[in-house]
Amino acid sequence: MMRQFSLALGQLFVVFIVQEAIVNQFRLPGGGFSLLLIFTLVWAVLSLPEIAAFIGFISGLFMDLSQSSSGPIGHWTLLMIAACYCVAYLGSGNDSLSGNPLGFTFLTTSAVFLVELAFVATGALLGVGSGSFGQILLTILGVSIWSLVVTPIFLPLFSYLHSLTFNTRSVI
Repeated sequence: MMRQFSLALGQLFVVFIVQEAIVNQFRLPGGGFSLLLIFTLVWAVLSLPEIAAFIGFISGLFMDLSQSSSGPIGHWTLLMIAACYCVAYLGSGNDSLSGNPLGFTFLTTSAVFLVELAFVATGALLGVGSGSFGQILLTILGVSIWSLVVTPIFLPLFSYLHSLTFNTRSVI
């Protein structure tokens, strides 16, 4: 188990570095996308709820440490733990997701939309200034649309990395 978690931590760190060094440099309309958020939610759908909560905790810490993150430390961590656990709980009992990339994409995109919405709502409760209603709506819809476009592109890679990390079969 320790080997699997250390591999997962390394992969999360690489995705975080790619997010900070490359993806955040793109100025996409509507706010762009978060590769780390998509990666984490894809792994959450493929994992058991307990493993997904741990992965959500680690990715939430990385998102809190991001330079582009606004809000208090621990805000993303709490949201990612809850979101990953819920997504894993929904995805673990659904056998039709394993062979259906379209359903997988829509579940991940819906989770991105709900996580971004929860981030804004809980940020308002914590007193974080976020802009006008129209600007918030445009950003949340933009991030969701970009996630809908990007998720099918990276889904095969992310699911392969997950199966490579958490597969218990011995390979010769």
